[in-house]
Amino acid sequence: MPPKSNHTEISPELLSKVTIQQVTWQEAENELRAVRTPVFIEEQFVTPEFEWDEIDASAVHLLATYENQPIACLRIIHYQKIGRMAVIKQWRGVGLGAALLQKAISICKERGSKSIYLSAQTHAIHFYQKAGFKQISDEYCDVNIPHVDMRLDL
Repeated sequence: MPPKSNHTEISPELLSKVTIQQVTWQEAENELRAVRTPVFIEEQFVTPEFEWDEIDASAVHLLATYENQPIACLRIIHYQKIGRMAVIKQWRGVGLGAALLQKAISICKERGSKSIYLSAQTHAIHFYQKAGFKQISDEYCDVNIPHVDMRLDL
């Protein structure tokens, strides 16, 4: 894995080795769990009972891999809500989250969505604003983490 970088974009050399693909829970459950477990359960102390829900089975998932190792993911619900975005710690800060988000937005647009919603952890508000999302709620607590609702009109 590359060292933590302060770059805002993935270098072309690194990007050529990262694959982002659309997957189902049924075909990539182990890989998705390999990203979400360390990020949400171990780092952020989300309970497994909350993290693993019935929505995963019907959601569209994006999975980023580097040399066949899972490094980031997110899920799309009904082509209208993005959630469970996670990037393995060593891969943060290189633009991988932005690349995943842009791919998710493109998929939702292709499916005819007029707006995309998400629940952002407050520390990530600026990240989503850079992609065009606007805050549409006051701050609230979800699994003991401050969040706000955000929307992107397409």
